[in-house]
Amino acid sequence: MAREGNLQAPTRHPIDWKNPDYYNEELVVHELERIFDICHGCRRCVSLCGSFPTLFDLVDATKSGEVEGVDKKEYWKVVDQCYLCDLCYLTKCPYVPPHQFNLDFPHTMLRAKAIKFKKGEVGLGEKFLASTDMHGQFAGIPIVVQVANAVNQTRIVRSAMESALGVDKNAWLPSLATQRFRSAAPKAKTTVVTDGQKTPGKAAIFSTCYINYNEPGIGLDLLKILDHNDVPYVIVEKEKCCGMPKLELGDLQSVNASKEANIPVLVRYAQEGYAILAAVPSCALMFKQEIPLMYPDEADVQLVKDAMWDPFEYLMQRKRDGLLKTEFPVPLGNVSYQIPCHGRVQNIGKKTEEMLKMIPGTTINTIERCSGHAGTFGVKKATHQQAMKIGKPVFKAMASMRDGAKPDFISSDCPLGGRHIAQGFEVNDLGTPELKHPLSLVAKAYGL
Repeated sequence: MAREGNLQAPTRHPIDWKNPDYYNEELVVHELERIFDICHGCRRCVSLCGSFPTLFDLVDATKSGEVEGVDKKEYWKVVDQCYLCDLCYLTKCPYVPPHQFNLDFPHTMLRAKAIKFKKGEVGLGEKFLASTDMHGQFAGIPIVVQVANAVNQTRIVRSAMESALGVDKNAWLPSLATQRFRSAAPKAKTTVVTDGQKTPGKAAIFSTCYINYNEPGIGLDLLKILDHNDVPYVIVEKEKCCGMPKLELGDLQSVNASKEANIPVLVRYAQEGYAILAAVPSCALMFKQEIPLMYPDEADVQLVKDAMWDPFEYLMQRKRDGLLKTEFPVPLGNVSYQIPCHGRVQNIGKKTEEMLKMIPGTTINTIERCSGHAGTFGVKKATHQQAMKIGKPVFKAMASMRDGAKPDFISSDCPLGGRHIAQGFEVNDLGTPELKHPLSLVAKAYGL
């Protein structure tokens, strides 16, 4: 007998991407129909993203009012709206495994995206946007950076990018850093390792493409915090993009290439007892969830998974070990903070909020809702306006504290999501609070 809902913790099946049947379009369409029929009868996820309203509109437009009446070719419209935030799986769906319906909406969308990519139906513009290592090659080169940043903001170039690459001319785009994080990072001030009951006493920093090429200041603030708390650190010897942008395209071979480059390097740090920290939630999630599900039988992958930490997850566990300094001489005032989707999916709780609330003279307004940016989704011409629409409730909720006061700072663990929120404030005339990453806020509160 079928039962409503699921009282057990959700579990994830491995991603069977090496199986030839994974790319069998007929099988995938059959599974899409099965899942869409369940979703149509539930509709709890209608507010999460564009996939569900698109699906329900397609169903409601049929004569029968059922999924069977929808042209199978229309299914791809639903697939294109999914940006793998994973919130439907984690926060809404009552039918995820171990429920007998065995419903995994995002990973079914991933399978469909992989088929679309393999068929050559992903454009060059989308592929370029997902090639983050390629974008950053000019970062840190004197004069070239300044010229590139200036040119990329001109109307002519932005219009050309919109035509050639599908990048919305009004979307915020990151600038290249004048010095890369990996080049700018100083050596740790301490070499003494103090392990805690819950935490390793030394950290290895996985820079991430964005921190390395675009906003190294966030990474440098993380290093200041580690120094302040007497945690010796090293920068990972070498690294490649974590693979998340390629995963969102369904380009699983490129994800494999990233894994083959990163895991042999990272596993050495895991074996040597380092906590591996990545300051971008999507990058941490890639090593904590997606790559382990793609390679469930590879011991090195699982070792890296166990060693990977969100920075605030690590810092709060250091506090539980009695090894975190909790004197904050600089109050922050009012902070509106958004928990990004890929932070929530890590199942670590509200660790960033927990630390921010420790700071005297600081009030936190926490918003748990998708900003709408979702990687390249927020900058593509086809979806930028929709991304702004998805984010609008977040922008409005962050524009005032619970007592009606205005925030001094807006913040998100996702640097790109934070920029998207800041643009949402500007577009909707919601004020001009300072955008500051949570790590930078903590560094400021420490007086660093």
